[in-house]
Amino acid sequence: MARMTQRRKIHRFVLDGPGTEHPVRFKEDVLAAEEPLEIRIGGSSFAVTMRTPGDDFDLVAGFLVSEGIIRSHSELVSLRFCAGEKDGMQTFNVVEAQLRPDVPMPDTMRHVYTSSSCGICGTDSIEAVRKTIHFDPSLDELRVPVDLLAELPERLRETQAVFDRTGGVHAAGLFKVDGPIPELLCLREDVGRHNAVDKVVGWALRQDLLPLTGLVLQVSGRASFELVQKAALAGIPVLSAVSAPSSLAVDLATETGLTLVGFSRGHSLNVYSGRDRLASSRKAVPKAAISA
Repeated sequence: MARMTQRRKIHRFVLDGPGTEHPVRFKEDVLAAEEPLEIRIGGSSFAVTMRTPGDDFDLVAGFLVSEGIIRSHSELVSLRFCAGEKDGMQTFNVVEAQLRPDVPMPDTMRHVYTSSSCGICGTDSIEAVRKTIHFDPSLDELRVPVDLLAELPERLRETQAVFDRTGGVHAAGLFKVDGPIPELLCLREDVGRHNAVDKVVGWALRQDLLPLTGLVLQVSGRASFELVQKAALAGIPVLSAVSAPSSLAVDLATETGLTLVGFSRGHSLNVYSGRDRLASSRKAVPKAAISA
């Protein structure tokens, strides 16, 4: 966890009431680390993303999946850190991906439709994802009890070690939900919520688990268009978020047959698409309460 967190000196003030300030002695605070990561393919720079160092190979692998460049473990031949030095020290901030020879090389510029703020219209964004998607979440027959789904944010929070120390990172967790108790298969944390999801998807790719059928992706923040895109490209049938989705995220989830849940707070949740995947609660909850 050393590179995932850094210490900075701060001045802390404690406010006891109106007009009263008590400066506390000079001390240190633990912060989530943020550094650039350059992704290279075939010797050419493909993208630079700001991220929390750690699980970088998972991040790069998941990023390539979410860009529609690869879809299976066999298409990714190797990942390695390249020379990238600062003050004579290796920074570990440059990763080279070697693809299988028959995998088409992408453009050196990142695809514009991967950003929800890129300025193109929603219809074009969704159509671009539809052309790139390799798996079809709409065919997934997963059914999740609504109360089990509502447990996932708390279970995710219980395992956020970096957040416990810094309070400054997002988390994404991949859950198996076919038993009485949800099973966390993979958790990743990062200052960027998109990076956290890429790290989870990259872990799955490197374990040769794609498509991620029958699983739920729980995220700690809001559900943007990009997160729905990443889930759909990995074949994930259910994406659950503790905060709000965007309108375009709901449109894409509906279009791809993905179940999208927002404002999942333990005692309630909103279903924005794919309601049929939510089964009756394991507990004695009236049907009206489930659909409210």
